[in-house]
Amino acid sequence: MKYINQNYDEERALYDIEDAEIINCTFAGEADGESALKECRRIKVESCLFELRYPFWHVSGAEISNITMTETCRAALWYDDHVNIEKSTLHGIKALRECKNVTLSECDVDSAEFGWRCSDITVKNTTVNSQYPFFECKNIQLSEFTLSGKYSFQYVENVEIKNSNLKTKDAFWHAKDVTVYDSVIEGEYLGWYSENLRLVRCHIKGTQPLCYCKNLILEDCTTEDCDLSFENSEVRATVNGDIVSVKNPVSGFVKADSIGEIIWDEKHKKASTCKIECAVKI
Repeated sequence: MKYINQNYDEERALYDIEDAEIINCTFAGEADGESALKECRRIKVESCLFELRYPFWHVSGAEISNITMTETCRAALWYDDHVNIEKSTLHGIKALRECKNVTLSECDVDSAEFGWRCSDITVKNTTVNSQYPFFECKNIQLSEFTLSGKYSFQYVENVEIKNSNLKTKDAFWHAKDVTVYDSVIEGEYLGWYSENLRLVRCHIKGTQPLCYCKNLILEDCTTEDCDLSFENSEVRATVNGDIVSVKNPVSGFVKADSIGEIIWDEKHKKASTCKIECAVKI
């Protein structure tokens, strides 16, 4: 079945359809109906405009391309599985939640609370502006990804990020089993309370990073404006260049070309087994 060049504004306009194509349609109008494509299966949606709420709930199997979701299209994709979204604009709040097996590529996302409690998510060549994105997600792969926001990746598990630019406050709090390769991470209070966080060839910028971490690894990273680093952390860090200051690491080692200041509280200095090595001695 094909739905082409139509306008829908009623409640559950295309509810429960399957094996269908929706092309160049508009979901907007005075009736202000919700849940246009709820509980659909195996659908293809192309070049459509969505202005109404909750269009894709409990959808199984969807190929979505070149669509626009405006800021009034809130909570657009919830409880879905096996969804591919490409070359699309998602600008409504809470655009993706409790979904499984979702791929986004070449998308523009401006959505507070984006991607909560999802699993098996792949994001490629996509820009996201959000607060609390990817909260409590599992099994995420991101590449060529640009993020602008706050409180990102809280309580995530099993995440791999490559060649990306992350500008975000409080990222990776309580995160587990996260590896970031060849990326720029800019923000404040990075990675507190994380476990098995590994940063490889990354540039890290911002105050008080990587405190209260368990099994933290930095490999061939660089830092900028990173003061009071590694407080109460189990850390193995190799940094090329300068660290502004290091404070009270618990164990492991910190190696850098120079460290502006090493700060010890008396009780931490006695208990710590961390070795700090730098070319410029303090």
